[in-house]
Amino acid sequence: MSQIFHHSTNTLSRVSIFGGVFIVAVERRRWRFDVHAIEGTTWPHALSVGAAQLLSLIPGMSRAAATIFGGMLACMDRPVATQFSFYLSIPTLFAASLFSLFKARHLLSAGDALPLAVGFVVSFLSALLVVRVFITFVQRHNFTGFGYYRIAIGLLILMLLR
Repeated sequence: MSQIFHHSTNTLSRVSIFGGVFIVAVERRRWRFDVHAIEGTTWPHALSVGAAQLLSLIPGMSRAAATIFGGMLACMDRPVATQFSFYLSIPTLFAASLFSLFKARHLLSAGDALPLAVGFVVSFLSALLVVRVFITFVQRHNFTGFGYYRIAIGLLILMLLR
C-alpha cells in the first residue's frame, strides 16, 4: 500500500512541477490576444479550451488551470479565458451534482429538500462573488506566482519522499 502511495504522490508532484513550469512559461511569453470580451469567443476558441480541459483528466492537473491556459493559448486574454473557464464549469458541476444526488437518492427524504435548496442557493451566490473577485484579480495580476508555488510544492513533496 505504501508503495502505491509513494508512486502516486511522486506522479502528482511531477505533474505539479510540470504544470508550474508551463504556467511560468506561458505567462512570460508576449502574447497578442485577439479576444478581449467574452462575446468575441468563437467556436474554434471554445474547441481549443474544451480540448485543453482534457488535460484535467491527468491526476494533479487543475481543470481551471488547463482551461484558462488553453484559452490563453487560443489568444483569449487572461480575464476572458478565466471567465470562459468558469462558464465552462457550470454545466460540468451541475451534471456532477445531479449525478451525486441520483446516486444518493435512496438516502434522501422529502425533509432534505429545503436544506439542499438553501445550500444550492448559498453556494451559487458565493461562487458568483468569488468568480467576480477572481476575475478582477486576474485583470491586474498574472499567474506566475501560482506557477512558482506549484513548482515549490512539487519539489518539496519529492524531497520528502526520498
